[in-house]
Amino acid sequence: MLATDGVEQIELTKPVEALKQAQATVVVIAPKAGEIQGMNHDRQGDKLHVDKELSAVKPEQFDGLVLPGGVANPDRLRTIPQAISFVRHFAQAGKPIAAICHGPWTLVEADCVRGHKMTSWPSLRTDLRNAGANWVDQEVVVDGTLVTSRKPDDLPAFNREMLAVFERAANR
Repeated sequence: MLATDGVEQIELTKPVEALKQAQATVVVIAPKAGEIQGMNHDRQGDKLHVDKELSAVKPEQFDGLVLPGGVANPDRLRTIPQAISFVRHFAQAGKPIAAICHGPWTLVEADCVRGHKMTSWPSLRTDLRNAGANWVDQEVVVDGTLVTSRKPDDLPAFNREMLAVFERAANR
């Protein structure tokens, strides 16, 4: 999980729960150590624990990546060159990536959406299309090793497909 302050809390916590229930090792990575500020839409949520600071990890250490949304979270991440190169590694290596809501903004900045069928929060539609993605309004979209969803209401479908794609990748 790569996130920072302004992350949509449920879009981080529910995928973490699903991955842990599937016996996956989950590491919450952020540009800073300690805690990040979760959000419940436009209201401040809980402080969320960060397992590792981005500068202390290498993308090669991980088998998959989850990019939760929240408006401020990906907007901040896409201004951090180290975060962008971290994300780009997963796409270039063909590792699974799951992004929900505004999370695909980070993928746009990393130039990882061209030619992919994707969904997102509706306000990202034009950004994704301009970056070369085929944007559709669906609960969840799986395109190879890329899983995308639109919003917190889509979390059950997002988690189901994320787990399936991550499991397929682990069994290759």
